[in-house]
Amino acid sequence: MILTLKKFAYLAPLVAVLFVGISCSNSKPEQVPQEVMKQIYEKVKTPHKYGLVLVPEHRDQKVDCRSVFRSGDHWYMTYIVYEGRGYETWLAESEDLVNWTKKGRMLSFSDSTRWDANQNSGDVVLRDHTWGGSYRLQQYQDKYWMSYYGGTSIGYEAGKLSISIAYTEKDPSIAHEWIRLGQPVLAPDDDNASWWDNAKMYKSTVLWDKSQTTGHPFVMYYNALGDSLNPDRGAERIGMAVSDDMRNWQRYGEDPVLNHHDGITGNPAIQKMGDIWVMFYFGAFYGGRDDAWNSFAASYDLVNWTDWTGLELIEPSESYDARFAHKPIVINHEGTVYHFYCAVNKDDQRGIALATSTDLGKSDLQFPKQ
Repeated sequence: MILTLKKFAYLAPLVAVLFVGISCSNSKPEQVPQEVMKQIYEKVKTPHKYGLVLVPEHRDQKVDCRSVFRSGDHWYMTYIVYEGRGYETWLAESEDLVNWTKKGRMLSFSDSTRWDANQNSGDVVLRDHTWGGSYRLQQYQDKYWMSYYGGTSIGYEAGKLSISIAYTEKDPSIAHEWIRLGQPVLAPDDDNASWWDNAKMYKSTVLWDKSQTTGHPFVMYYNALGDSLNPDRGAERIGMAVSDDMRNWQRYGEDPVLNHHDGITGNPAIQKMGDIWVMFYFGAFYGGRDDAWNSFAASYDLVNWTDWTGLELIEPSESYDARFAHKPIVINHEGTVYHFYCAVNKDDQRGIALATSTDLGKSDLQFPKQ
């Protein structure tokens, strides 16, 4: 046997080359093929608009969607309320993903000099990100987690806005104040701020990638405003950051992962279909358009994203979403796809609407008249 191995030892380099070649041929490409993108679209499309499912209490209030998760036999939505001062994060509950009841605050204003005293816009994170999965929140270090953007200025998304983290050891399905880290984890004036996120930071989401595709377990996607020459007049783009402990974050790369060079590309929300990551997001004010709509991109490695260029998932078409139909939350439950989004009418009233893959009829909810 020893003589036989020695006899064919010269073949070893060739075998090694062939093995490498096979490994490379089985690796995933940076771009997702268009045929696969079409298959994703067919899975996620929601052509039936049900209508409004959560509306403001009065005309001076605005309601905006953030995230949806499951706990026990019920569904829960974090959403934000604006009445002139800034954002607060609230919780709503549903048995069927259609009828929702408001429960109370999760992140509230403060009368202190806290850095986030007047802006608190949060999303619960570390949700089961499997398409059609449980959509339940995962605990890390015996805590539930939330990412949010905050600031101290009064007004609609006013002043400097930065991203931070909050957590709770209590039941996330019961409305209560979450504990905040006390300082931003990413800010537009950080020394290592990139050319594209050096003005304002907005919505973020965090997934727990236990395979550590990026070399880190926690991956954050966020949209931010910035520009290399004039930050305040730049576009909004989506980029990423990583963490090993949910408390300390570092930007991943110098460039955004999704960029349309104009207008807004924002509100990323991630799910995984098999071996493909799907990012739902909204676009606004680019491509010659003056409205807002929802679309998606896909990736094999969480870094390189292929943008869908076909029909929009959601766009303005009804009186309640005539101006904007944007900011996606997509749930696949028991064979039906539920696509929640922020609907804005021509009077700038904001509420949360729903579109579905199967026809569920029409909602009776309307925006308040006073």
